[in-house]
Amino acid sequence: MDYDLRVAIIALLIAFFANLLVCPVLIPLLHRLKFGQVVRTDGPQTHLKKSGTPTMGGIAILMSFLLSAVFFLRDNSEGSLLIFITIGFGVVGFLDDYIKIAKKRSEGLTPSQKLALQFVFSVIFLYFLTAIDDPENSVKILHIPFVNWTWDMGILFYPFAILFILGFVNGVNFTDGLDGLAAGVTALVSTFLMFIAWSVGNGILPIIGAAVGSLLGFLIFNTHPARVFMGDTGALALGGLVSAGALILRIPLLLVIVGFIYVAEAFSVIIQVGYFKMTSGKRFFKMAPLHHHYEKKGVSETRIVIVFYIVTTILCLVGYLIS
Repeated sequence: MDYDLRVAIIALLIAFFANLLVCPVLIPLLHRLKFGQVVRTDGPQTHLKKSGTPTMGGIAILMSFLLSAVFFLRDNSEGSLLIFITIGFGVVGFLDDYIKIAKKRSEGLTPSQKLALQFVFSVIFLYFLTAIDDPENSVKILHIPFVNWTWDMGILFYPFAILFILGFVNGVNFTDGLDGLAAGVTALVSTFLMFIAWSVGNGILPIIGAAVGSLLGFLIFNTHPARVFMGDTGALALGGLVSAGALILRIPLLLVIVGFIYVAEAFSVIIQVGYFKMTSGKRFFKMAPLHHHYEKKGVSETRIVIVFYIVTTILCLVGYLIS
């Protein structure tokens, strides 16, 4: 297996240019099929003009990612697993998007249906991941950042890993609410994972590189004003990619730091719902997820996205220093 960073760059470039070819074909097709975004009526009023913008652009992310990644799968079992969970969660997102579009509503699969499917793919991934595990560098050993501590979780690894995957998958999904936000943040997080894979010599290096390239290509069409949205097809797939990638690289707690934006977005929703129930209808934030809170406060969409990019970039640098 070649762990040369140049291999990852080649994978990145293949995926990038593939997306530049796929999106100009896919976007008009989504228009013709009337696969437009259904915007929440209770959201920021500035988002109403986005209604009808093609969604399910995650198809382009997955197509270009796959087109590049398959060239680097020889003797790469962990890379194959990473592709499996990325595509698996993408399929769940596709079903969710399709139901939204078919029924012309802002909700697709029920929360229980979505969670059940995510759980199934997570269990399958973890079964095969532990089956090929290296006892001397086991995925079950939790490395704690900032201190030189490790903890062999044993059987506790499984509930931890399932919660970790589901948490980040839905955290990425909550982050996908502004033009270019989820794609840009995930491109940065994936770049961090790519450099970690390179530094430790892990075979998922070119697979992560393909993801970075696909996201950079997609951003050309997804930045404000977006010509296409990734939808749950893309958001759930990306959540699967970064969470599974962190587990394969044995750095789940580092992802909590580097992926702080995902964590903040998810917890803003949890806090909002909990506070609403405890106070009989009062709201802790003006609106959740967190990016909508700042929009309601009058911060421009572009400024929010840029600040979230900057925060993620700084945390990626910190994460690399302590890795």
